[in-house]
Amino acid sequence: MNTAEKLPQRYTYADYTQWPDDERWELINGEAYAMTAPQRLHQDIVFELGAQIRNYLQGKPCKGYTAPFDVRLPRKNEADVKVETVVQPDLSVIFDPAKLDRMGCRGAPDWIIEVLSPSTALKDMSTKRSLYELHGVQEYWLIHPEERWVLVYRLDAQGLYGKPGVFGMDESTATQLFPDLSIDWAFIALTHN
Repeated sequence: MNTAEKLPQRYTYADYTQWPDDERWELINGEAYAMTAPQRLHQDIVFELGAQIRNYLQGKPCKGYTAPFDVRLPRKNEADVKVETVVQPDLSVIFDPAKLDRMGCRGAPDWIIEVLSPSTALKDMSTKRSLYELHGVQEYWLIHPEERWVLVYRLDAQGLYGKPGVFGMDESTATQLFPDLSIDWAFIALTHN
């Protein structure tokens, strides 16, 4: 099954926790999406971004995680077993340590980064963008590794994503969450010409 395929019934986190550990899935509003292994460029980007963000966060109370890392997004205050949305963003940064538990994160991370893959691009750009806006993810970055651009969505004062910023990877990209952090994309040119 590829990521575009969905299982036909609705599921919850209780079901999700019973599935085999060697399979990767996401649940979005009760629909199960199989996840496939990403390409090497995707993993190079996640690895390097994770290192840059980890180095920046040292000594700060925020925590950063790379996939696979479960982010449960409850609609209200339902128990975990009833949660119908569990995603595995490529990178997540969480400011509030109370959201973290031994299973991952319950509630919206503050910053999510997804590296687009052919099999997940539409879901990341549409379904997940709406989902992250609804749950209050402050910044959502979509990276297109082959076209070498980044879309940056930021919540406005009304809690909505406005028009995204579009940035090329020929210069670093700043995050508003950390005014002194800019992601340096030079590593892509060095490893993937």
